Amino acid sequence: MKGKLEIKVEGILDIKWQDWFDGMAISYERDNTVLVGTVSDESHLHGILNRIRDLNLKLISVNPHEEN
Repeated sequence: MKGKLEIKVEGILDIKWQDWFDGMAISYERDNTVLVGTVSDESHLHGILNRIRDLNLKLISVNPHEEN
């Protein structure tokens, strides 16, 4: 999966982590954090997912991002 993605995790992740997620934009939806950004390839995506795991965050979803 590559292209612009939306990754949702449970809880509120401080905005200071934005650089750690390769500059993905951080926003919030209720009590969840939404990361939006461009992923170049599957290894890039796996790196981001590994960071989510390393922070012990619960992954809710990974979806293509559709502009509103």
